[in-house]
Amino acid sequence: MTTAKRHIAIEAQRIFRANKHGMDFVALETIRELQKRNDGNHYYVFVAPGDDRCLTESDNLTIVELPTSNYLLWEQIALPRALKKYPIELLHCTSNTAPLYCTVPLVLTLHDIIYLGNNKTKGMSMYQQIGWYYRKWLVPYIVRKCKHIITVSHTEKKNILKRFPKIAPILSVNYNGFSSCYKVIPKEENRTIQSYISDNSYLFFLGNTDPRKNTKGVLQAYHYYLQHSFKKYKLIITGISETYAIQLLTELGIISCLPNLIFTGYVSGEDLPALYNGAFAFLFPSLKEGFGIPILEAMACGTPVITSNTSAMPEVAGTGTQLIDPYNPEEIANAILRLEQDESFYLSQVSYGLERVKLFSWARTADELAKIYERIER
Repeated sequence: MTTAKRHIAIEAQRIFRANKHGMDFVALETIRELQKRNDGNHYYVFVAPGDDRCLTESDNLTIVELPTSNYLLWEQIALPRALKKYPIELLHCTSNTAPLYCTVPLVLTLHDIIYLGNNKTKGMSMYQQIGWYYRKWLVPYIVRKCKHIITVSHTEKKNILKRFPKIAPILSVNYNGFSSCYKVIPKEENRTIQSYISDNSYLFFLGNTDPRKNTKGVLQAYHYYLQHSFKKYKLIITGISETYAIQLLTELGIISCLPNLIFTGYVSGEDLPALYNGAFAFLFPSLKEGFGIPILEAMACGTPVITSNTSAMPEVAGTGTQLIDPYNPEEIANAILRLEQDESFYLSQVSYGLERVKLFSWARTADELAKIYERIER
């Protein structure tokens, strides 16, 4: 066994939960790449118990499970206590927040600071609202305690510095990547989508009750699309219930769309590549994003992306993608119609996306992270 160059703790509280979301995957994929490096460091990954044992121990990685009743107690009490039991020299908290009391140097990944704005929490679930206000209260205190802060795009770096200009010397950008499971699958091998839809092609949207994901805007755009399209592809929506969607459709006066919508609920990471591959186009018209990993996932699967011209999305998608005003449903719909009506343009979007994703990988993310760890004084 190699003598450890440094003992580094990584907070990855939610990676073992079955229904993982964006920041969980960022932490998990980055840790997997650090584990592969075998660079002399020993990593202690602190997690909450869960059903998805998606990470295993190795000579350079120890998993520490900390059971508690809720996230706040886990982060503010259980984690600081547990750190004292191991020879930890550095703590990296991966998801915007960290313990107020920490006896070792702290590195924080600050994915975004959307919650520090004047955005309203109307439409969010109770769980989302609690997390929103927790971050809104905690982050201004935590950034003062960090030895280094990482964010995921230059766009978000500018936003953070407007709010916290004094942290400029310790703030850096480290792009996210995408998993290798997101790749082109030949149609004859893509049998997974048959359990979701019988149609050969469809539109795809990752739904969410968080208003910034723009579910309302997508539904309005889809209604306009159906009125002007000859193909009238169905729309698969993940992440929201049919009941919730019916409420929105009724409120918007477009309930006639309902027969063309398919609701999958939560889709596992195992099935997502198949759904991206089967889609005619992927819709990602969020109002705000710190990065936008689904853009890369869809592109890597050879699916054209329609995304917003705001926040970090143009930085990730690049100028060759269809960038639309997320507040303009007709513009979203017209982007879909252009793909339908111009085959050469459609094929160019496929090629562009496959080339664009070569700029991003979790290996690069881990390499940069290791350099940051190395720069932190002992």
